[in-house]
Amino acid sequence: MSVLNKLASQTAVYGISSIVGRVLTYLLVPVYTRYFAAAEYGIVTGLYAYVSFLNVVFTYGMETTFFRFANRPGADRRELYDRVLSLLLVSTAVLTAILALLARPLLGLLEIPPGHEQYAVWVALILGLDAVAAIPFARLRLENKARKFAGIRLASILLNVGLNLFFIVLCPEVMKGETLPWLRPLVEAVYDPGLGVGYVFLANLIASAVTLLLLGRELLDFRFRLSLAPLRPLLKYAYPLMLMGLAGMVNETLDRILLPRWLPDNFYPGKSSLTAVGIYGACYKLSIFMSLVIQAFRYAAEPFFFAQSTDKNSPVTFALIMKWFTLCCAVIFVGISLNLEDFGLFLRRAEYREGLEVVPVLLLANLFLGVYYNLSVWFKLTDKTYYGTYIGAGGAAITIALNFLLIPVLGYLGCALATLACYFTMAMLCWRLGERHFPVPYPAARLGLWLLGAAVLVGLGWLVTVEGWWLRHLWHGGLTALFLLALWLVERPRQPRAG
Repeated sequence: MSVLNKLASQTAVYGISSIVGRVLTYLLVPVYTRYFAAAEYGIVTGLYAYVSFLNVVFTYGMETTFFRFANRPGADRRELYDRVLSLLLVSTAVLTAILALLARPLLGLLEIPPGHEQYAVWVALILGLDAVAAIPFARLRLENKARKFAGIRLASILLNVGLNLFFIVLCPEVMKGETLPWLRPLVEAVYDPGLGVGYVFLANLIASAVTLLLLGRELLDFRFRLSLAPLRPLLKYAYPLMLMGLAGMVNETLDRILLPRWLPDNFYPGKSSLTAVGIYGACYKLSIFMSLVIQAFRYAAEPFFFAQSTDKNSPVTFALIMKWFTLCCAVIFVGISLNLEDFGLFLRRAEYREGLEVVPVLLLANLFLGVYYNLSVWFKLTDKTYYGTYIGAGGAAITIALNFLLIPVLGYLGCALATLACYFTMAMLCWRLGERHFPVPYPAARLGLWLLGAAVLVGLGWLVTVEGWWLRHLWHGGLTALFLLALWLVERPRQPRAG
């Protein structure tokens, strides 16, 4: 269990920065949904969908590649770090320039009216800065400097949140003369009321720049080395990961790009397509707690899995990790889905809460995404990353096809169902292929029954309506407690019998 304890402790450290940071960012959702109409928030949702997608292009699988080659016998980690970061610096400069030049076409795809081109330029700069920071962050993870990693991440997020609150909440109040009138000269010097949602991107850009400053030691401890020959094996390993990542981003973000284009006119009476994107994007944020666990786990698990790959007991360890990861995610799925009425209060305007029906679907979808990340260890450890590309491409095909079929019929609920179908299929394919190439004794049937039971309880909670706030909360709380009790009774550790 010492190996699991080590993974758990590192996950906890990474989780502190991830969870606290994400929660702080999540607390901006009530701010955005109070100060911005759904159509305005649709601009934020749409552009950040591109950010998630293009992040994969900017880093093209080099983080995982860095881990893999750094853990090979006799690897010169210093030289590897120099070569990978040199390559990323060059490619990032080129990609950032191209993206900035394509600002207007990019906004046109989201049906964002002219006059907002600077938003896309800021997004390009954010992508560039984050890409440069990726390998120094990976080096910190490789060297088990989880505390420094978490501290820098958290500082960046705190700055981002603080700037959002300053520009979106405080500055308008100061300009009205209702709050801190002595700050008015400063506010008048730095604040432009016409920028609106642009401050969301500007705050992010400033925070990304400060992150690079905080990584100064890692960046200064670097010598530029760019030679194609030593990089060829790295690129050969990385490009399937990039394709896999692109397919993953198709599955994760393409719905918010396709929704405004494939949603029929007046599907939601009196609401524009950007309004629908804003509602869907805000409700998508309520699945953040599942994403938090997955992200924290991934930060710790990827280097951990590579380090454990030579241990003869690693398959048993991987199976145990999968079991407890899935059960923890099942608890999150049940707890949030059955108590969504309370979580929905974070969406301040009533127009946003119209889309709450998508949240349980998205929570379950993200659970299967986490399962897939666990299962994907087999093709990373066997250097068969092309299987990840095939699986991801299959998932992308499902995402595109189902969005095309379901958006005109179900609107943003169709997007959520397409996401669930995609991640479920990817997890099942990865599991079946893994059994053939890298057998791990996963308790698949047992976990499947737990997930089925969780889905049944959530469905029961939604289908059986109870009048009255107290009775309704008692009903939903009782179902949640029932699931937790069942888990404890069946899965609690048991002491071996004496004698």
